[in-house]
Amino acid sequence: MSFWIRLPVLLVVFLAVLVLGQLVVGAADGSPPAALLAGLGYSGLALAAYVMAVRRLERRPVAELRRARAVPETGAGVAAGVGLFTAVIAVIALFGGYRVDGWGSAGGAVTLAGVMAVAAVAEELLFRGVLFRLLLERFGAPVALVVSAVLFGGLHLFNPGATLWGATAIAVEAGLMLGSAFLVTRSLWLPIGLHFGWNFAEAGLFGTTVSGTEGGPAGLLRGVAQGSDVVSGGAFGPEASIVSVVFGAAATVVLLLLARRRDAPVTPVAPLPADGR
Repeated sequence: MSFWIRLPVLLVVFLAVLVLGQLVVGAADGSPPAALLAGLGYSGLALAAYVMAVRRLERRPVAELRRARAVPETGAGVAAGVGLFTAVIAVIALFGGYRVDGWGSAGGAVTLAGVMAVAAVAEELLFRGVLFRLLLERFGAPVALVVSAVLFGGLHLFNPGATLWGATAIAVEAGLMLGSAFLVTRSLWLPIGLHFGWNFAEAGLFGTTVSGTEGGPAGLLRGVAQGSDVVSGGAFGPEASIVSVVFGAAATVVLLLLARRRDAPVTPVAPLPADGR
């Protein structure tokens, strides 16, 4: 099927998946177990919907969601996302932009795990699985990286407390990094894990604002932003901190170098290298 048919059809379908996912976890956030189960269950349904849609429209195996790579690559992504954000918040705290104001809630952290699972899966399916992948196939990596990152940042302009700088920061630190992670592996599992690990660490562990959205459950810690907004990120949260931009940009460079070193093909349907990477 033509690129110009596949792109709008899949974008509309998975934008609807993203919006519906937010409604589902929002309806269940009064109970941590229910929120976690709703988040994980909806994420599984969203992944199944992606596989079904791609098989139907593109008539090919869905190589970017190979089951054998789900656990190792998602696990690696989660670890990397948590580690990266931990380094970011440590530097922000070092420069006076963050402090801990006591314990939060284990139940809140469980709820946030469900919420962040839906956000990570639905946003990655939309932006990396559909938009980035199809632009990559049609126009190549530079265009795919820039366009998907700009639109990913632009989506966050609709968040409460959004700012143009915050959206720009997300485009640089997350949009480019997550697209680069897809380039390295030709798989959605690593970007999904990275996305979840970063967001869960941000809200579920360190209790900070995620992309301007406040009013949700507290994470394990009650974090307080203070000092200069340039360092702390201000009301938008640490994603608007210059520290996040620097760390995200550095991670992007590393991933792009890995992609170049491994000579990763420009489409996920190309044959895997002999070593299975």
